[in-house]
Amino acid sequence: MTPILVFDLETIPDSAGIRRLGYSSHADDGQAVAELRAARQANGQSDFLPHHLQRIWVIGCAFRDDEGFKVKCLGDGQSASDADEAQRIRQFFATIDRYTPQLVSWNGSGFDAPVLHQRAMIHGVVGAQYWDQGENDRDFKFNNYLGRYHSRHLDLMDVLAAYSRGASPPLDAMAQLCGFPGKLGEDGAQVWNAFLEGRGDSVRAYCETDVVNTYLLYLRFQKIRGALSAQAYADEIQLVRTTISAWVGQKQLPLAGAHWAKFLEAWSTEA
Repeated sequence: MTPILVFDLETIPDSAGIRRLGYSSHADDGQAVAELRAARQANGQSDFLPHHLQRIWVIGCAFRDDEGFKVKCLGDGQSASDADEAQRIRQFFATIDRYTPQLVSWNGSGFDAPVLHQRAMIHGVVGAQYWDQGENDRDFKFNNYLGRYHSRHLDLMDVLAAYSRGASPPLDAMAQLCGFPGKLGEDGAQVWNAFLEGRGDSVRAYCETDVVNTYLLYLRFQKIRGALSAQAYADEIQLVRTTISAWVGQKQLPLAGAHWAKFLEAWSTEA
């Protein structure tokens, strides 16, 4: 089977970049970010910072191949230096170089991919397979990771909205409406506070459940488009349930696997 890689970025404001561009002179990261946000609000702009000032703190990955189903976060949820961010991006591109997977995201074309592109540019991280548009592999001329209407990177939210931003459904709502758990605990708006408060494990846990929700919705999408039979869909859903059940209580996972127990508890048996 073609490997499937679902990804989701958790980002924080790039306080060093804010100072480098002269938006603030505060040495304290929290104050530097607060100053820029206040200035943007005073100008009638959103206090959510633009893509190039979003530092990648964690990359959540759900991976399905012939060996099974895995979930992993790139980034320890603690450090956020330039070197650490560059390493996360390097690891992500290395996975694509090795497996040439089907990429799946939720709002990836609107947020995750542009941030990934711009931060890779800033750090000079190479991702030859990801950027290929047919120069190295002729098949990529007609189906690559960059084309909005190509399927090698499927932004599921974009497709379900028929590429209309006004019709974009939230991940949490769509997951729950389909009988899946939806978001548990943190959300994207709380990530910066979680970083300042040292709650990296809770963000990793939240990011992990997000990519699993997205994968489950991808399976449902594959079913409605006829790519998965009813039995194949049921088998894939059961594989995810069984795998997550095995994770519950494992000590090496963030929060000792407690988020997976909550995830299973919130998961409708009818999904």
